[in-house]
Amino acid sequence: MAGRLHIAPLDLARILPGLAGADALQTSPNQAPRRPLSIIRRTGGQAELTEAFWGLTPPWLKVLDHAPHCARAESLDERPMFRDAFSARRCLIPASGIYVWKPQPRFKQPFLITRADRGPLLLAGLWCRYHTTLTDHNDSTALITVTANPLMTPLTDRLPVVVPPEDADAWLDPATPSSQANRLLVQAPLELLGAFPVSRRVNDPSHQDWACGHPTGPMLRWNPQET
Repeated sequence: MAGRLHIAPLDLARILPGLAGADALQTSPNQAPRRPLSIIRRTGGQAELTEAFWGLTPPWLKVLDHAPHCARAESLDERPMFRDAFSARRCLIPASGIYVWKPQPRFKQPFLITRADRGPLLLAGLWCRYHTTLTDHNDSTALITVTANPLMTPLTDRLPVVVPPEDADAWLDPATPSSQANRLLVQAPLELLGAFPVSRRVNDPSHQDWACGHPTGPMLRWNPQET
């Protein structure tokens, strides 16, 4: 499960030409749920970088701690709060890495999962809005997860969906049928991702120094010669 993100400065305009507000990305070396997060969504027919609370909060939700920060791809149709958003309010969450914790005999070892080439990740998400007054509103978001690919399963059982840049427009477009969008909810290719251990300093979300994401060991990555 994705409980924490690494969001370094990213050249989003390069991978998503025409993205409005591309230079306004909120960065964090250790981003936890229940905090503002930059998302990409369609506004007036154009992709736009904007801000949302990380934890999906529909209008009827009474307890903020119950706001889910992830939605399982397999059960999007089972809960109205996910089903409606998946149909019309899909978004992308740009990140440079995903923190996961591997169980060890005495403690859980944090790892940072990144692209093997350390490029940007576009993570599939949902968003919703509720109005607090006639003119004011709050937006919120949740990541969509699938089972981790075989390379990552020793570290975690689930990971956010990584949407290829060439599929970003189709994913964001509300006119794209849910059946077509659903075909993008797949495991990341083995060669796309790598992972390396990081300091347990990242366990505390109040630690916001970039050393949280520095490698403390070699990168785990796909080796085609071993398959």
